[in-house]
Amino acid sequence: RLKAKIVFFFLLVEEFIGDFKYVFFAENVKKIRKPKPWKHSEPITRTQLKQMRDEFWDTAPHYGGQREIWDALRVAAESELTHAQAIINSAGVIVQNDDLTICYDERGAKYELPKYVLSEPINMIHEN
Repeated sequence: RLKAKIVFFFLLVEEFIGDFKYVFFAENVKKIRKPKPWKHSEPITRTQLKQMRDEFWDTAPHYGGQREIWDALRVAAESELTHAQAIINSAGVIVQNDDLTICYDERGAKYELPKYVLSEPINMIHEN
């Protein structure tokens, strides 16, 4: 359902902006990347990581910003880099840090993403 919203948003933006979008994005896009390898304060399991991510995404919109941007950031964080780049571009997200840890929307609202929603820690416990 979340991905469907993003696809709909992308089509809507494309309909209103048309070819101008590609000229604008070509000059103003910061290419995104995965965060550098990082270590959690204590080793965690994939289940614990999923729980942390779910809690973050459930509460993040309550701290400000637009729900649509939070949705776009979540889909981007859970996608491969090429898809994430397209989602970020089409949603009008302004990327400050190329690892997506700090972004802004067009109204100036700040969105801070913890590394644990963007990648796995190097000290993760692999469950059987």
